[in-house]
Amino acid sequence: MKIRGIAAMGVLALTAISLTACGSNSDPGADATDTGPAEPVALTFQSLSDQPGAIAATKTIVDTWNTENPDIQVEVVPAGWDGVYDKLVAQFNGGVAPDIIHYEAASIIPFAVDGYIADLTDLVDEDLTADISDGIWESVTVDEQIIAVPTELQSYMVFANKALLEAAGVTIPTGDTMAWDEFQDIAKATSTEGKFGVAWGLKSPTATFMSLGLGFGGTYFDGTGTEATINIGEGEMAVPTRISDMAYTDKSIDPVSLTQSGSEVLASFYAGNVAMTVQGSFQAANIAKDAPAGFDWVVLPPLEGTEGAEQSANPQTLSVNIDSEHVAEAAKFINYFASTDNLAALNTADALIPASTSAQEKIATDTAGADGWDVTLKSGAYLTKAPFLSVDTYTQWKDTVATPAYQKFLAQQTTAEQLAQELTDGWDQVNR
Repeated sequence: MKIRGIAAMGVLALTAISLTACGSNSDPGADATDTGPAEPVALTFQSLSDQPGAIAATKTIVDTWNTENPDIQVEVVPAGWDGVYDKLVAQFNGGVAPDIIHYEAASIIPFAVDGYIADLTDLVDEDLTADISDGIWESVTVDEQIIAVPTELQSYMVFANKALLEAAGVTIPTGDTMAWDEFQDIAKATSTEGKFGVAWGLKSPTATFMSLGLGFGGTYFDGTGTEATINIGEGEMAVPTRISDMAYTDKSIDPVSLTQSGSEVLASFYAGNVAMTVQGSFQAANIAKDAPAGFDWVVLPPLEGTEGAEQSANPQTLSVNIDSEHVAEAAKFINYFASTDNLAALNTADALIPASTSAQEKIATDTAGADGWDVTLKSGAYLTKAPFLSVDTYTQWKDTVATPAYQKFLAQQTTAEQLAQELTDGWDQVNR
């Protein structure tokens, strides 16, 4: 990881001096063997949880910790996801970043590369290390240092109106995966006059395309860091071109839905105007809560491309500010937060996939597979580190180049060849 400039090094030096002063025993009569803090350590935890269930689960975890650990007290600072990147930039530059930072792997990595995030490699409990797969750990590793503990993941799943599939004579897939070709056939079979097989909210399509593109061997980038180069080939173009063909050739995707968010298309799904919708797995909680009474829905197996059913693991994470005066204590809380019971409770509330195997198994047992949990949890086996997580300017390229380019393509304003060229040229411009 990069080391920050002179000003930052000054902050680190002052922090070290401060810690030395706090650790010195100015009372000659004090017990020299007493290394416990004279006053409770106070930690700030900036949480992005914005769903009522997740907010409540987080509060319970923190309250229980504070009761059981009077010497290390954690204060939740609600933040929300909107604008959090710019907020963190300002917080770090102003020296007021929280001790514990809730974010996601793809977005916290740039802060780690720039030297703002503590190395947790030797502070993660061994049991937790073993409980999370290597592929997920790789998504939070920078220069062989663990810079965050992964907590929650999502996969992209196909939610289906069971009655509409059966009415169309479709045999509902039950395997471990579902080939894209089968998905497209089902979409055509359930498209009738005035109704579409699929509504797919792709207002912000880049993350979806890049994640599902892994199933076609679409890695987008070669190399890492500042040395990465872009590669837009057949694998990278597979998902957007298939979706375009479904919308405008097969007419099995509602083209209006391509301009909407995932949440916005749920209304047409509930109304029976579409047979399927592709969503982040977290939408299972909303469907279970908001679908009309008697609405019979099912989660279909994860989509499999020509190279497999892999999707990108971009977990939500907990990191520690490198300038925190209490890195070890913050890491201790994070280990507690990521325990089996806590991750199971949090992910159940968020309808996301726990990073740890033991928490996945607990949810599977607790839910008995209801509301699609059996299929959603199995999809976690296909989550792996995506190459773009190791590319320094990925976020800038995604926001300023890829998203508008994909939007134009889905609106039929550009061809596939023009899309590939825009993605490539835009990368060159971002990295000039």
